[in-house]
Amino acid sequence: MAVYTQVGAEEAAELLARYDVGDLVALKGIAEGVENSNYFVETTRSRYILTLYEKRVDPEDLPFFYALLGHLHAAGCKVPRFIDDRDGNWLQQLCGRPACLIEFLSGFSVSTPTAVQAQATGKALGDMHKALADFTMERPNSLGVAAFRPLAMRCGTDALDSISPGLSERIFAECDYVEAHWPVHLPVAAIHADLFPDNVLILDDRVSGLIDFYFACTDIRGYDLAVTHAAWSFSSDGADYHPEIGRALLSGYEQSHGSDRATRDAFPILARAACLRFLLTRCFDWINTPKSAIVTQKDPLAFLRRLDFYTDRFDKL
Repeated sequence: MAVYTQVGAEEAAELLARYDVGDLVALKGIAEGVENSNYFVETTRSRYILTLYEKRVDPEDLPFFYALLGHLHAAGCKVPRFIDDRDGNWLQQLCGRPACLIEFLSGFSVSTPTAVQAQATGKALGDMHKALADFTMERPNSLGVAAFRPLAMRCGTDALDSISPGLSERIFAECDYVEAHWPVHLPVAAIHADLFPDNVLILDDRVSGLIDFYFACTDIRGYDLAVTHAAWSFSSDGADYHPEIGRALLSGYEQSHGSDRATRDAFPILARAACLRFLLTRCFDWINTPKSAIVTQKDPLAFLRRLDFYTDRFDKL
């Protein structure tokens, strides 16, 4: 979550008048994240999230996200619903951007997860994958393996090396490796693809919500587990691997969904691809985010360090 597009109280109140949600009481921008502009909205009846979709989100993808969350909610997964206005419309226009009002879920995102919280998250991810087994809509992964090299080229060699000397050479070598070893034989399904701790809400060590599905797509299901493992199992700077967290996450997933030998054997390459994906997008955002944006920039090198771990010290599950 972040704020790129500024929304005034008058504009928000005018939008809310289309809904049966009460009158605006408070509006506050949310700085965390890098993808869309997000606001916390409190009304006389309840609390909501107002999201304006920025340039990286294709408006044509929004029906996929709407259907995905509806499917998961119907299956009993703890995900936020899109709110319809009085005319049954869930998609609006606000300040020149596509916009949605979304259900607010209680809970908090942990910065230093415990093994109990990681196990609960693994179980929630497994439950989500089970619920999506009969979800038939598809969306290509716009940040999948085929996008890594073009994104590195868009960043530029000099800009990458300004972040860390020799970074461009390392990235292109890793692109070569991932492209050559990508396990195309593994099961493909709808996945979250971005289940970081800040996209998981926790209450009393239980998962109260999975949020921010705007990278959701159709890709290798085990890749979703690898993304989550890389996001949860390290210190925030990527320097330290916490094996008890990694084991707990995988244990929760195994209890809920189970896993297969082919996915376990391919896990190191899936994890390397996950690290490369977030290394690249963080580099791109580091280089290109406008200075006027209210957004917390994230250190790209935190995922270079994770990549080093999966390359040099991680064998297989």
